[in-house]
Amino acid sequence: MFEIHNPFKAAMKAKKAQIGLWQALANPISAELCAGAGFDFLVVDGEHAPNDIPTIASQLQAIKGTLAHAIVRPPIGETHLIKQLLDIGAQTILVPIVETVEQTEQLVRAVRYPPQGVRGVATLTRAAQFGRVPDYLNRANDEICLLVQVETVKGLDNLDAIAGVEGVDGVFIGPSDLSAALGHLGDPMHPDVLKVIEDCIRRIAKADKAPGILMVNEPFARKCLELGTLFLAVGSDVTVLAQGTTALAAKYKR
Repeated sequence: MFEIHNPFKAAMKAKKAQIGLWQALANPISAELCAGAGFDFLVVDGEHAPNDIPTIASQLQAIKGTLAHAIVRPPIGETHLIKQLLDIGAQTILVPIVETVEQTEQLVRAVRYPPQGVRGVATLTRAAQFGRVPDYLNRANDEICLLVQVETVKGLDNLDAIAGVEGVDGVFIGPSDLSAALGHLGDPMHPDVLKVIEDCIRRIAKADKAPGILMVNEPFARKCLELGTLFLAVGSDVTVLAQGTTALAAKYKR
């Protein structure tokens, strides 16, 4: 039986926190390796990693069949790019730099088939398992998960309205860009930034949407969970590899 159930979206609805890892190596082997580690989700990054449609597709193939759910972040929230990502099998999309209600509403339309949206109609795609998913067109909208990323002052100003848009499943706080926008470039752990993050998590949860964040500082990451964060990325493949290899080399080079 061919199925398109989205376990990540189901977990968000059930208020079950999900723990994940960022993927920036742009490689299916490393994605497959990380997918077996026990994380609930992996974010395949197209904004700050050297990814394109073919490399993202290969990583989706590598992750499929594991317990990890693939989230794809495009470099920008363009409708035509989102259409390609959906057709290659991405079910959860994380769009960076979302700042307005109008932009958010367009993103909702981009991930839905007509008449609710503007997604191009095709069934001979990987998303429909090449035509083998029964009634895919009528079921797809309910299984797509849209996450929007707020990380600018303008986005903060419009956060409540953005979170209130129907069709948005979760709002992700980008701590690095947010800290820069708040005047603390390179210091996402600045007290002023952490205060804003805590406030954002509460506001997103109040709107009954899933709050999310990438946070490598363990004490604050756990605090984010206590505040109601439902999808938490706790590191990246690049950082794990860089820190691990540096530590191993240093052990023998002393």
